[in-house]
Amino acid sequence: MNVGSLATDLYREAQDTTERRALVLSGDRERGYACLESILSTLPVAITDTTLVGPDDRLRCEQLSQVHTAELLGTTRQLLVLDAHADLQPNALGRIVGTIDGGGLLIVLAPELEYWPDQITTFDESLAVPPFATADVTGRFRSRLIETLREHRGIGIVEFDGTDSTGAPDDPTELVAHEITDTGLTHPAPVWQPADDGGRSNNSGTDNGNRSTTPSDAAFPHAAYDACLTGDQREALTTFEALSDSEQAVVLEADRGRGKSSAAGLAAGGFALDGNSVLVTAPAFRNTTELFARAGELVTSCDSDADVRTDQQGTPREITTSAGGRVWFRDPDEAVSELGSADIVIVDEAAALPVSRLESFLAADRVAFTTTVHGYEGAGRGFSVRFRDRLTDSAHEVSDYTLSEPIRYAAGDPLEVWAFRALLLDARPPVTSLVADATPESVDYRALEPDDLLADDQLLREAFGLLVLAHYRTEPNDLARLLDAPNLEARALVQDGHVVSVALLAREGNLDADTRAMMYDGGRVRGNMLPDVLTSQLRDESASKPAGIRIVRIATHHEVRARGLGSRLLESIRDEFAPTVDWLGTGFGATPGLLEFWRANGFRAVHVSTTRNNASGEYSALMLAPTSEAGQELHERHAAWFARRFAALCSDALADLDPDVARAILRATASEAAPPLTLGEHDWRVVAGAAYGPGLFDVDPGPFRELVIRYFLEEPASVALSAREERLLVLRALQGREWSAVADRLEYPSAGQCMRALGEAFQPLVDEYGDEVAMDVRDRFADG
Repeated sequence: MNVGSLATDLYREAQDTTERRALVLSGDRERGYACLESILSTLPVAITDTTLVGPDDRLRCEQLSQVHTAELLGTTRQLLVLDAHADLQPNALGRIVGTIDGGGLLIVLAPELEYWPDQITTFDESLAVPPFATADVTGRFRSRLIETLREHRGIGIVEFDGTDSTGAPDDPTELVAHEITDTGLTHPAPVWQPADDGGRSNNSGTDNGNRSTTPSDAAFPHAAYDACLTGDQREALTTFEALSDSEQAVVLEADRGRGKSSAAGLAAGGFALDGNSVLVTAPAFRNTTELFARAGELVTSCDSDADVRTDQQGTPREITTSAGGRVWFRDPDEAVSELGSADIVIVDEAAALPVSRLESFLAADRVAFTTTVHGYEGAGRGFSVRFRDRLTDSAHEVSDYTLSEPIRYAAGDPLEVWAFRALLLDARPPVTSLVADATPESVDYRALEPDDLLADDQLLREAFGLLVLAHYRTEPNDLARLLDAPNLEARALVQDGHVVSVALLAREGNLDADTRAMMYDGGRVRGNMLPDVLTSQLRDESASKPAGIRIVRIATHHEVRARGLGSRLLESIRDEFAPTVDWLGTGFGATPGLLEFWRANGFRAVHVSTTRNNASGEYSALMLAPTSEAGQELHERHAAWFARRFAALCSDALADLDPDVARAILRATASEAAPPLTLGEHDWRVVAGAAYGPGLFDVDPGPFRELVIRYFLEEPASVALSAREERLLVLRALQGREWSAVADRLEYPSAGQCMRALGEAFQPLVDEYGDEVAMDVRDRFADG
């Protein structure tokens, strides 16, 4: 058998089963491309349904680099070629696999598999963060990938071993049989396929005989339900019916290939036929092609007078019905400004958008979010980890549905099974029963050495599964970082060998003078997040000299949270690393709960970002816990600078910071960092006069802000303000928000009542910090 015949057989087998197949061409890159050209000339796949992902435009088809594979989200291809000779990015691999349609083929051009793990790739170079070099990066991720390629069915492997003495054959696919180390052919029994329906038939072997059943109280035309390819998809469409009422939100989740975009398109078309305006948004229009295709088909089949405008490829871009309904697309930024003209908003591929942008769509009365469950898009879990809580807290009634039955390819598809294992897309923590009894006293602390993780797939899945479920940014690239990055360490608490709590650690700092100077002058240094911020933004060139350990992520099994296990893990990390580093640190999206957790474990705030994190939608807090004299000096100067500038930030870049976050940040700052009070005699007359007499805060807010900062940093036992009073101090005294807005936010009857409440809140602060002048003013009005 030659390679051309193998490729044809794999493709035919994929077509017969509506599964997907893969072929790896390993060895010389030029020979691989020559072989590939011949294969492409024989396969019955349109050039418009073929994409090359690689650095060079070598084929007569669409070409993308790996860093631009996010453009594939929401689209499908029959044939996808990945050139992995110079680079292999796990995120890109996940997106690529998710793009291949049922009956399709993935062809991977790779170096010789025996030597591939030792090759330095572009992705490897990104892992070599100073002071480490590329030679320190390992190839464990690729070793594991090769192992999975060899073990999983449906994946053919051809390993070129060069040409013999007679030279290269005229046909590059005419290779001797021993070079085909695995055909990948599974020889399954053919699956019955109904008449052609545009490539959307469900051939997974499930019984869809009842798929045309229409609910008796259906909100959409019968044709919409008839178009559903599985009962699962019909249930998803039924879930969209909730958007017929006000203040409703729908969340539709699924792995790739389950038909969520199609269900959303049928719903959009159904609503438009009823006269509704449906605004669709996604990271890019190409992510919504399936949605618009299904909406267009439904509308044209039900409304002969509908106007469907298409692009050059025939994909609908805007749909108008005779009932006055409309379906149109806008980029996320534009969509926010058009919410008022839409009856319903549908956000497709929601997990690929920043949480802050997702939150803005909650201003819509009726809104739907469709998103991927297992992260093919490599966009992290901002949606599931952070945004879902905010959606629950909104005024919307939320309806959820999760699609599980494949549509684009058959259940048990070999390529999906392989990708889930290779990239740990379905990694999960241990089952609850195995860790339910875990306590800080019953667990063991251990290092998760990369070689141990590579050798023990269960240990790797449990540790990575905890990180995936607990953090909004965990993605396939992180699996490679965990196994190969020289600056990363992993530590865990285990119960009977099962991971209960896990922390991902990064070595930072300890940079030489030239690197520190380069960073100070504005140069980018990979990794070293904390030293980079302290040096480049806060202008402290010596900040990157001390060595530190940054806790990148920490996660505890959901069943045993609030038992002190996270704190136990941090304590063990401190005990292990304190003798050899100058500081422990962390950075995270600031919430009151997280700030209190880190504060309780000895970390203190030194900085808050002045912009929100795109993924979390939150301001990021940086905290340090010094472990040496050098670390203490670093902490003391940055804590003092932070305490001094925070009030000014609150009325500028942090003017929209949540008051509870502001309270928690200040309490998490070292009390020793409190700047000395500089109030003079006149300042005290103003403050005491506003607190006890007819004075006004508005005439000179500066002295009031000094007192507020001092109060939150010191937390004097003699002052007992309520949470509402503390929020008032933040909103008005620090952030300078309008009286009417503050009164509404804190539910005061009027702005006047809010003013009086602020004066009363300052009374105990005058009593605690005031000088003789302040006491005279107090006594004067108290006696009156």
